[in-house]
Amino acid sequence: MKIASFTHAGTASYGIVTDRGVIDAGKRLKVPTLKDLLTKSSVDELKTLVDQQPDYALDELTLLPTVPNPDKILCIGVNYATHLAESGHPTPPHPMIFTRFANSQVGSGQPLIRPLESERFDYEGEMAVVIGAGGRRIPRETAFSHIAGYACYNDGSIRDWQRHTSQFAPGKNFVGTGGFGPWMVTTDELTDISKQTLITRLNGVEVQKAPISDLVFDVPALIAYCSTFTELVPGDVIVTGTTGGVGAYRNPPLWMKGGDVVEIEISGIGILRNPVKDEAPGAATRAA
Repeated sequence: MKIASFTHAGTASYGIVTDRGVIDAGKRLKVPTLKDLLTKSSVDELKTLVDQQPDYALDELTLLPTVPNPDKILCIGVNYATHLAESGHPTPPHPMIFTRFANSQVGSGQPLIRPLESERFDYEGEMAVVIGAGGRRIPRETAFSHIAGYACYNDGSIRDWQRHTSQFAPGKNFVGTGGFGPWMVTTDELTDISKQTLITRLNGVEVQKAPISDLVFDVPALIAYCSTFTELVPGDVIVTGTTGGVGAYRNPPLWMKGGDVVEIEISGIGILRNPVKDEAPGAATRAA
């Protein structure tokens, strides 16, 4: 199943994306968000709805980040062999982890915002893992049973702010700089995620491409590691890292700017597509 979060006529919900349209699961199950559904039961509950009449056409909806309200978003740095090579980093002994905040994300079709403070807005095509069943100290042997599904992710980076110190968080959390979607594909449709391919395009030109098998730390390793230092809960998101080809390491550097369109495609999942918009002066100013 493809499961998307969205708004329709100002009301937020989530549902099953089919060739015929979108079935509003939040309305039918009386469970308001995808995170609530995962906490209450599992995506298996949605299987009872798949043959029902769709409520909306996909183009009637405004897509939200696949999980709009996760308890935590854990992002993995330099986790593809090709990105390690271009960045000059040695292979790390453990996953490099930083966090994003929920308000740094937008859904597919919504603009990514290049902030006033920087012109060094970089794309990072990635795969996101959505946790379905939580736990602590999850063994890698059982890690896949804790996954609800997979989605595309653009870990948009404000590179100069990212490099102010050795801590990445400032450059990864400007509001509206990350894309998450367009939907989550459940694990029963992707039984071997390592065989999928990730591609990033900027204005239709391919700038990144790699198989998921190029991950340095694979998905089970990431779940085992992350669940050791924190309790994973339903709806948590692990963003697994980007491949080589990012704008910062090109000559000259390639930065996203207003008017651009960036796409992240993962075979078997779909295409996350976002326009890029320059932040308007004064747009984010708020009185104390």
